[in-house]
Amino acid sequence: MKTSELRPLAVDELSIKVGALKKELFDLRMQQAAGKLDKPHRMREVRRDIARMKTLMGEATRKDAVSK
Repeated sequence: MKTSELRPLAVDELSIKVGALKKELFDLRMQQAAGKLDKPHRMREVRRDIARMKTLMGEATRKDAVSK
C-alpha cells in the first residue's frame, strides 16, 4: 500500500489493518516453516506495510499531542 492511500485513514482504522497484516505475516511464517511458501517476497511487503502504518499512527498521535 502506498502512504498516500493510508493518510486519510483514522488511527483506529490503521490499527485494525495492522492487526490483519500481523496475522497475515504469521501465516506466511508458518507457510515458510512448512516449506510451502509460494511468494516469499510477500513477507517483505507485509513487514513494510506494517511499518508504514505504524509510522502514520505515530505521526497522528504526535500531531494530536502538539495541538492540545
